Amino acid sequence: MLQIPDVYLAPLLPILIVLAGAVASTVLGFSLPRRALTIINLVLLGVSAVSMGALWNSGATAFGGGLRADNAAILLGISILVGSAMTLLVSLDTAFRARVSFPEFDAMLMYSVTGTLLIAFSGDLITMLIGLEIMSLSSYVLATLQDSRRAEESGLKYFLLGAVGSAILIYGIALVYGATGSLNYAGIAERTAGLTPQNVAILVGGALLLLAGFAFKVALAPFHQWTPDVYTGAPTSVSLFLSTVVKVAAFAGMLRVFGGALQNAPGWASVLQILTAATLIIGNAAALFQPNFKRMMAYSAVAHTGFLAMTLLGVPGLGGAALAYYLLVYTLMTAAALAIVAALQRTEAGMSISDLRGLYYRHPAYAVALAVCLASLAGLPPFAGFFGKYLAFQAAFQNGYVWLSVLAALASVAALVYYLRPAMLMFMPDRTPAREYPHGERAATTFTVALGVVGITVLGILPNLWYGWAANPAIWETLAGR
Repeated sequence: MLQIPDVYLAPLLPILIVLAGAVASTVLGFSLPRRALTIINLVLLGVSAVSMGALWNSGATAFGGGLRADNAAILLGISILVGSAMTLLVSLDTAFRARVSFPEFDAMLMYSVTGTLLIAFSGDLITMLIGLEIMSLSSYVLATLQDSRRAEESGLKYFLLGAVGSAILIYGIALVYGATGSLNYAGIAERTAGLTPQNVAILVGGALLLLAGFAFKVALAPFHQWTPDVYTGAPTSVSLFLSTVVKVAAFAGMLRVFGGALQNAPGWASVLQILTAATLIIGNAAALFQPNFKRMMAYSAVAHTGFLAMTLLGVPGLGGAALAYYLLVYTLMTAAALAIVAALQRTEAGMSISDLRGLYYRHPAYAVALAVCLASLAGLPPFAGFFGKYLAFQAAFQNGYVWLSVLAALASVAALVYYLRPAMLMFMPDRTPAREYPHGERAATTFTVALGVVGITVLGILPNLWYGWAANPAIWETLAGR
């Protein structure tokens, strides 16, 4: 007898609202100004956030558990929407100068956000894969939208390496299904406890391939090679999106898979700790020698991937809460820093670190804001980056990864060097003429910067405003849908 799937609207609503923005940008792009489309999409992102709030504690599901609007999905989805809104706000001021001021930019971005939400709300590996591919394909286009040789080169690198990552991920899904006979997170989690030795070997192989596939998406070393070239070559607003929203979504998928479905599977945690250690060393060491600020931020994103990955090594109750807090904070401080770059840079290749000399005497508000962002990225109190790193250390340390926690602490100290260098240069006198972006054209960017700075300051002084929601162990015990 044919069984009708349970297609419920409630858990689909936040995703459908964002998808409506993507479709509207595609259909109405020839009849409405691009700025109007951006404002419509910002409103729709806000409506999507409201619909997520209405789903809190509902545990709504659709498609037989293939889509889950649980509290974990909502917390991660809010971070995705915040990063997406900040990207659109920055693009209001910078899209024309970056030569991406056309409706296709908004359409591709909203399609990508649709994919990211599918990943966060996924209840099985197929839904997660569909979301991942929607997000990735749209991101490839975004990286190449600018009419320049540099953007085309970076987009091609992103596409080729991303395709390899997706292929590896699909092979991993196939092996996990072969070992457990299920694609649903709950089904996989239930069957990992009673497998034969032959099936355990297949499961370990599948888990490691999944880990490698996700490592491409989040830029874990040694799968991070695409990151500096793509972040530098893409328009800065796209770099902002890739380094925040795409990273949040990929970590949401990793949390669903490794913190839920494969939580009890052997092998992957040992490999992840090695990849995390390599990421911390390579990301921080490479950032020390970068003269270009955007490229330095790219390696900074790699380094923060290492800190974020540490949360996955903790028990789900502690690691999941730490990851949810850290992802929101990372989104705010990275988006605000790159928004300042987008406003002040002279070319889309970004600005050199030496260009920041004397910024305080030309744009004092931006200089102070960027100093706050860099201090938070470095993990200095009282800003939220400090508490985020502390939670990551705690999650790994309490689960027995002592040596990794010590290495991460040393890497965090080393990071002070490349974060403090531009921060100091900004407050040094400079006699060269100011050549930055004109004053009157960046109100939306200034609002984005203010949002990020206020967010990381308030969440650093009062972390429980967000962490209090995330710290409920019951949220993370249901990651696998059980």
